[in-house]
Amino acid sequence: MSHSSRIPVSVIIMTKNEEQVIRHTLTSVAGFDQVFVVDSHSTDATRHIAKEMGAEVVEFTWDGQYPKKKEWCLLNLPFANDWVLYLDADELVTPRLEAELRSLLLHGSTPAHAAYDVELDYYFLGKRLRHGHKVTKRVLARRDRMTWPHIDDLDVTNMWEVEGHYQPIIDGTVGRLSGRLEHNDRDPLYDYFARHNRYSDWEAHLLSSRDLAEQVRGARSEPGRRYARLPFKPLAFFLHSYVARRGFLDGRAGFHYAIAHAFYFWQIGIKARETFAAS
Repeated sequence: MSHSSRIPVSVIIMTKNEEQVIRHTLTSVAGFDQVFVVDSHSTDATRHIAKEMGAEVVEFTWDGQYPKKKEWCLLNLPFANDWVLYLDADELVTPRLEAELRSLLLHGSTPAHAAYDVELDYYFLGKRLRHGHKVTKRVLARRDRMTWPHIDDLDVTNMWEVEGHYQPIIDGTVGRLSGRLEHNDRDPLYDYFARHNRYSDWEAHLLSSRDLAEQVRGARSEPGRRYARLPFKPLAFFLHSYVARRGFLDGRAGFHYAIAHAFYFWQIGIKARETFAAS
């Protein structure tokens, strides 16, 4: 593919021991102008595979403070383009989304918005979930119109190096793309539950502080803000995902996905109560 036909976007893929998925992710962004793999000291073959496939590999070491990883990328990478696309290592750009981005950015037109949200198609237990709960992420933006908020969360138990479940702040309007990302982590369920155990520490910390919850609320997606206000959240989520959004049509995988996420919200609630009881 000639340089002039590549999509003028700098892709940022964040990794740590992602040898099972990184080749798939990099293949999905072969049509983009610049691809960074920002790696947190992987001990597997992640960096070797990324270099072999032509990505620019950059090492990241978190010092326990801000900036965290996404903001650090925005401040420090040698970008060749005005637009950036953030990807986790288990997220793939689908052909439909690639074609939409090519049309949006390659043919001389000026995009109407400063950033764009994209919906994710999840795989669970090896099956693509066509129904049920859907996640929307703000992944594409002009880098000069984007900032990452600093949330007062550095003392959270089991804090990690990547920003939590909130969106970047955009100076301008935000559009929505019809193409989707594909989320398929290919990891065993042990890793899935370990991640969500860590994430629930952070979410519980938010619930324990009204000021902190307010800091994050404005940077949440709209569905995220709605879920934050739901009473009886585990049951409400299960009914929303499995019944209202017809997750039952995805069979066994749809049922277990709804149960797993309901359990995640239960973890958040009970950890928050633990924090209140200890204070």
